Amino acid sequence: MPEDETACPDSGRRPSGRPDRGADRGPDSGADRGQGPERSGTDAIGCPFDFSEDLAFDPALADLMEQGPVTRVRLPHGDSEAWLVTSYNGVQQVTTDPRLSRAAIVGRDYPRLTPEPIVSPESINVIDPPESQRLRRAVTQAFTKPRVRRMRPAIEQVTGALLDEMAAHGPPADLVTHLSLKLPHHTICELLDVDRADRALLLEYTHRMLTTAPGQKQESADAKRHLRAYFGRLVRQRRDRPGEDLISTLAAASDEPLSDDELAVLAMTLLLSGNDTATCQISNISYTLLTQPHWWDLLVAHPERLPEVLDELLRIIPFRKGVGIPRLALADVEIDGTLVRAGDFVHVSYLTANRDPEVFARPHAFDPDRPSRPHMTFGWGGHHCVAAPLAMEELQVALGALLTRFPGLRLAVPSSELRWDTETIRRFPLELPVTW
Repeated sequence: MPEDETACPDSGRRPSGRPDRGADRGPDSGADRGQGPERSGTDAIGCPFDFSEDLAFDPALADLMEQGPVTRVRLPHGDSEAWLVTSYNGVQQVTTDPRLSRAAIVGRDYPRLTPEPIVSPESINVIDPPESQRLRRAVTQAFTKPRVRRMRPAIEQVTGALLDEMAAHGPPADLVTHLSLKLPHHTICELLDVDRADRALLLEYTHRMLTTAPGQKQESADAKRHLRAYFGRLVRQRRDRPGEDLISTLAAASDEPLSDDELAVLAMTLLLSGNDTATCQISNISYTLLTQPHWWDLLVAHPERLPEVLDELLRIIPFRKGVGIPRLALADVEIDGTLVRAGDFVHVSYLTANRDPEVFARPHAFDPDRPSRPHMTFGWGGHHCVAAPLAMEELQVALGALLTRFPGLRLAVPSSELRWDTETIRRFPLELPVTW
């Protein structure tokens, strides 16, 4: 995941990661009724579909994109307004300009969606380069592409076991329960060597930290405190009795040693991010393909196309609502023709940057054959997600296994009946009943 928490801007529209079709209703392409969205263009193995009318893309963000590349917004929590940058080039500038600081937000009541700030002051998420590079270098060693590829057999084994359980359960089965929630959580807990008896409770704490519900500030703060204390104890144990896990590896680093607090917060951050992108996007991508069954069938016939299809789906499908952790302007700076004054908060939207028409032709169209251009789903600049290779490996294994094991997979209910997460900053179906 991009190393962000997220927050919905208030533009006078209903701030939601879902279409306004009533409580808990998900984006309905109409595919289950034989009325797919308007298509545009052609593809070597199928027809791209157009997301321009799919309100899964936050309508508030769509409005703000229309207003210009830099706009003023007010968020549900925090004591001030902020600038929101929506263009690809503007987001690149904000995420790499040293005059715009994440570290400077610490101790301030910055604009955000969650009642309690998710990040901790010691977190890699709010440390600016070059200071953050010490932490990033340590963690990046654990998530290099070659090292993650060596983890693939273990991910495949876990995925196979989970799908065995789903097959034994028989249709209809909930894909979220059987696969989306379990695979990412199990993988990151294995990396951190978290006791199996503790894993369910840690997952509950992560959900509480991500809540956007009013009146949940204390519950969110308590969950954060419990996670911090848990990993603090785990770090001390691994210092005394190191193993083969990631915490022990990072604790043993001698060239740039990390403190106990840094390690505890880093482990907590990895748990949150390990449960985030992959959990949401296994569900979101499965939902999208199952509501466009011609694409599911074509991937069954052409599994070699899965990598570029996944990359394009990651560009276009939001797994979060709104925008991320802001930066504070340390000096006056011009962004896309707008003067931002020192002391102003600045948010960026990776979601809108991924649909910038100046960068992506027909930006709302799903087209895996479009010319390659890096998207921002995993962030950009000094806070690009270090665990992105692991998330991609999990997605490729999970979707590849589904296509192989269940080629006839279909939604078991009309897509309009699905319930979507409305209580946290994440966007994904709470259940995804499937049959085969």
